[in-house]
Amino acid sequence: MAKYRKKAVEIEALKWTGISQGALDNLRKFIGDETYKERCLIYPTSESLKIRTPSSEVVAQVGDYIVRGIEDEYYPCRSDIFEKTYEEVSDN
Repeated sequence: MAKYRKKAVEIEALKWTGISQGALDNLRKFIGDETYKERCLIYPTSESLKIRTPSSEVVAQVGDYIVRGIEDEYYPCRSDIFEKTYEEVSDN
């Protein structure tokens, strides 16, 4: 059986911290106003965020990361999985 390794790719991500004006401003800045209007639904009672992806709708919970994929799609990733998979890179 062949083995495969994930290609090294840098992604952009934002940690969802729940509903606050600062968090919503950061989300809109990260994904853009039009994308926010078209793809995001906020659930105030649970502080979760529903994101429409090309194939489905997914829900981000507080603490999840919102990831911008390689084809400009957005999806949530649980923080424990994100932190095992990615490491922060410097801008230098």
